Amino acid sequence: MKNFKVKPSPDPTDRPSLDKEGRKNFLKKVEDFVCGNCGYKVTGDGYTDHCPKCLWGKHMDEEIPGDRAAECRGLMEPMGAEYVKGEYKIHYKCSKCRHVFRVRIGVGDDKDKLLGLLK
Repeated sequence: MKNFKVKPSPDPTDRPSLDKEGRKNFLKKVEDFVCGNCGYKVTGDGYTDHCPKCLWGKHMDEEIPGDRAAECRGLMEPMGAEYVKGEYKIHYKCSKCRHVFRVRIGVGDDKDKLLGLLK
């Protein structure tokens, strides 16, 4: 089994800034939530954007991770995963608006479920 690595996000601010490649940086939001798929009570750490037990999430962000600007609020289904440059990413598709995107895994994510998503 491959080693699981989660790279720390850049230092968050209360508004986005640009990283060295000109992309908008993550906005840290510490939020607890109940998973809309399995009902697990998730304790957020500021980088949590999906349930660590079932890997489902909620479509909350529009343009910048952490912006909470999405109006959709549909459940995000994990559709696959990939291991690139030393880290895992989960591929999602919103069950409501069909938007597709990918996110980094979280420290406490269920590794067996993640491995089951690998393409």
